[in-house]
Amino acid sequence: MTTLKAGIAGYEDMQARTMAMARGERRIAPGEPKVWFTSTESFAKVLSAGNRDLLRVIVEQAPGSLDELARITPKVTHDRVELDLPITASRTVV
Repeated sequence: MTTLKAGIAGYEDMQARTMAMARGERRIAPGEPKVWFTSTESFAKVLSAGNRDLLRVIVEQAPGSLDELARITPKVTHDRVELDLPITASRTVV
């Protein structure tokens, strides 16, 4: 089983983190989210009931051709999503 860890951060924080990594000043720490959302609302939209159903179909049917893949979207590489959601604001660590 693989888990995709997601986090919530403001746009400026995500941009600062990305730029620090691009400059080689920061590396992704073990256990740190790999995918970021700007709000819980944007995360919830991705995991809507329709999208979860579609992801389930992709996992269960594993498209056998590019044509089939185009009809049902890319293959999912994770079977879980873990959300890292801080309750209080913290300083951006660069």
